[in-house]
Order: sequence, then C-alpha cells, then structure tokens
Amino acid sequence: MALPKPKQDATDARLGAVNVPDGPAWARAARTDAMDRTAAMGLPHRRDEYWKFTDPSALVAVDAAPADVLDDDDALFSGSGALTLVFVDGVFDADASDDLAGEGIEISRLADAQDLHWARDLYGALETAGQTPVERPLAALNTATATDGVLIRATGNVARPVCLRYRRSSDDADVVLHHVIRVETGAQVTLLETGSAAARLSTVTEVSVADGGTFHHVRQQGRDHQRRMNTHTFARIGAESTFKSFTLSLNGILTRNDCVIEILGDDAIAHVAGACVGDGDNFVHDDTIFITHDAVGCESRQVFKKVLRNGAVGVFQGKILVKQGAQKTDGYQISQSLLLDGDSQFLAKPELEIYADDVACSHGSTSGAISDEALFYLRSRGVPEKQATNLLTLAFLAEALEEIEDDALADDLRDRLAGWLDRHAG
Repeated sequence: MALPKPKQDATDARLGAVNVPDGPAWARAARTDAMDRTAAMGLPHRRDEYWKFTDPSALVAVDAAPADVLDDDDALFSGSGALTLVFVDGVFDADASDDLAGEGIEISRLADAQDLHWARDLYGALETAGQTPVERPLAALNTATATDGVLIRATGNVARPVCLRYRRSSDDADVVLHHVIRVETGAQVTLLETGSAAARLSTVTEVSVADGGTFHHVRQQGRDHQRRMNTHTFARIGAESTFKSFTLSLNGILTRNDCVIEILGDDAIAHVAGACVGDGDNFVHDDTIFITHDAVGCESRQVFKKVLRNGAVGVFQGKILVKQGAQKTDGYQISQSLLLDGDSQFLAKPELEIYADDVACSHGSTSGAISDEALFYLRSRGVPEKQATNLLTLAFLAEALEEIEDDALADDLRDRLAGWLDRHAG
C-alpha cells in the first residue's frame, strides 16, 4: 500500500540525506533491514493515530533546528560513585570518561563492536519486535543510522551505577545514539543518563533482562530550552525479573519518550514513571507507553505526573495489553496533570486491552489546578505564595519520584526539580 504523499515526500527527503553506516556483518544487516522498514512504514505524520497530539515535523525534518549551547551542569549524580561515560555531540569522549571496566560488567562502544560480539543477537531485534502492533518508524531510523552508543552486559551484581553523561559543543548537533543492555540471569545494574546532548537527539535503548535479573534506569532531561528529542526504550524481561525506569523532564521545545515493554516470564515486575514540568507555549512533552503482559503473576505500573503553565502542552498515551493466559496480572496506570493557568493543556489517551479473566488492572487520568484550600492553608501560616505554589507542586510530583528505588538518586532529582521551580517562580 502506497504511503500518503506528505509522508512519502518527508520520508524520501530524510532517507535521501542519510546513509547506512558500515560495521560488522550483523550491524550492517540490522541497519539495512531497519532502513528498508523505515521506508516501508514512512516517517510519522500528524495524521497518524499515535502522533495526533504531537507534531513530529521537527523530528522528521532533514536538518535539525539550531539550539543555543548552554553551560552544562555536571553536578547531577556526581555523588553516586558511578562509572561515568561521556559523549560530546554524540561521540564518545574517552579522555573525559572512566575506564570501561568494572566488576560484574562488560562495556564497549557500538562504534568499536566486532563480528563476534554478544550484541549481535540484540541490536535492532527488540526494536523490530516493538514495531507491532504500533509502528515506530523513528526508532527504525535510529537503528539504521546510529554509529555510536554503549553496549553493556551485566553478569553479576554491579555495585556502581553506569552514568551516561551527555555534553554539547555545537548549536546544530544532530545526535543519534543506540544503546544495548543485557542483564544476565540473577545480575543487577543501574543506568543513569543526564546532560545536554544535542539540538536534536534520537536515542534507542534496547534492554534484555534475563530470569531473576534487575535493571534500574534513572534519566534526567533538562537544561536545553530549545532542544528537540525523541527517545525509545524497548525492554524484554524474563521470569522473576525487575525493570524500573524513571525520567525527569525539564525544559526543551519538543520531547517524545516512547517505552515498549514485553513481560515474557512469570512473576516479573515492570515500572515506568516520569515527572515533567513545562513552561511556555512552545513546550510539548509526550510520554507514550506500551506494556504487554504475556506471563502469569506479573506486575506493571505506569505513573506519570506533569506540571504545565504558560500554554505548555503535556501528552500521555499509555496502554496495558494482557494476553490470553496472562492470569494474575496486576496492571496499574495513572496519568495526572497540574495546570497552573488556563492556557495549558493535558491530552491523555489511557488504554486497557485484556484477554485474561483473572486480573486486577486499572487506569486513571485527571487534570486540575492547585487546591485553593491548600494554598490558603500555607499562606495563612506565613508561606509566600510563590513558595507555597512550589511546595504544592513538589507534593503533586511526589508519587512519580517515589518510583525511584535509590533514595539518594531520588533526592538528587528533587533538588534539581526544586531549583528549576525556584528559578521559574512566577
């Protein structure tokens, strides 16, 4: 079936400006296949069902719109003792990074991968599986064109988190990164991400968690006021395994975070959460989540909170699919927005699709303003209005932040959030 002309024209223009990178045989095969799939699907358009709330034109355009370079703040997560890997304009900086070695972990670069590498079985595989039932062509384009990223294999209980710290030196940096994470049976690892990466950023992270494995992910998207970005996380988790991911989003013009999780083993846990604060009528933040339950006795949580003002737009599209036979499923989904003025919008599309009869699944979505009673209570006790508003905002976001397993990491993000609110007060 032919693509509509606007999609075809945009796809032809973008694909005509990129090439499939060279690399080992398995990477070339995955990239060529991904390029073919991108061409067949066509790049997203506002008329596509899962893009009707968010205009993808800036992500599809041939060239990235410039964004001013800000002084980066490297303080976040600095007290975590993490093994730090630095990327500058999307290129790994070995001099600024720690040694790629650690107990219970193997780390290498996508750019350095050879023919005999464990990543050959995963690169592009989870992304390909995640294209059904909803097509995600920007993820396929990433697989086709990414030349760098990290390949992490956890074989034991990794005590030090791995921190990916992104820096930018160019106002037109158009960055594509592809990460592959493999957590072996019984292993455990924590991945952190922070920093100003690009004027336009595309990332794909493929995560395979074997039986009894644990993967924690904490990410901060902030600083750049003019940034445009799309991220995709594709996860496959086994029996009695745990996958938990949290994202704090600040600033930016356009942010689209997709997360696709397949729960394939019994008694597994998958949590995805996010907190977002947006200010300005050019701010759009979109979380699109798809969790599939295909095993017995599993738990999933989606917890997303957005604070919006001055015409900002927040989007949440979340789905829980419970397949036949996935009995004893516990699926929870909540999306809420705090609108600090009458100009901002929150657009939500929660979905449940259930083919098993012994489940406990729920979803809810609300929008509202700060409680006048709560604000009056704080004001009556001498708290200035701006400070009272910030306190109530932090209280609203607390449920999402509580999804972070590590209290110290959660405190780091609370401090970052409180600082942002203070700077934007009023």
